[in-house]
Amino acid sequence: MVPKLPSKASTNLGAPHYDVEHFRPKKEARDLDGTVRDGYWWLAFNFMNFRVCGNVGNRKKGGWFPLQAGSLCSSFDAPNEESESRYLLDPIDDDDVALIAFDEEGKAIPMPGSSAWERDRVDITIERLKLNEHAPLAEARRKVWQKVDLLIDDFVEARGRCVQGNNPAAKMKITSVRARIRELTSPSADLSAVAKWCVVVRNDPQLSRLVA
Repeated sequence: MVPKLPSKASTNLGAPHYDVEHFRPKKEARDLDGTVRDGYWWLAFNFMNFRVCGNVGNRKKGGWFPLQAGSLCSSFDAPNEESESRYLLDPIDDDDVALIAFDEEGKAIPMPGSSAWERDRVDITIERLKLNEHAPLAEARRKVWQKVDLLIDDFVEARGRCVQGNNPAAKMKITSVRARIRELTSPSADLSAVAKWCVVVRNDPQLSRLVA
């Protein structure tokens, strides 16, 4: 799932086309063990329950919407969606989005330092929505990582040339590279989260400020 409308450049990354999906399924909701409970039919026309999503992951999701054991379960008579402990990550919830990191191979992974529950949520969401199975998407992420990685190498090399004193050419290179990294890590850029993680794993304070 994605929290924004796809741009022209990104339409081939997640799927051949996009769907508008109910985040909480309206007909029936399936738990991890396949148990079926009543769906969230009262949210069928609530636009806050709509998400734009690639059809590859959406086909596998279907009515899947498991809750943690012991979680409150919302109903028409007692609506409490905000109190449910759900497995599925919500792409419009910033806290959920922050739980996903990426590696140099273009794979989505749990954010380092996550709790066991958070890792379970990430792993199960990745598996259910095919976030790593769709080869074109993984390859696109890998290419973004490589692009940013090369830019970082250019930045480090140019910065080293400035250590001995003023070097106008190197400073111009640093300025150019910084601008390009900011562009690739901008929220409006395709796969910007991958670009951000490429910067984060370098653990360079000067670079980290670009994506703070």
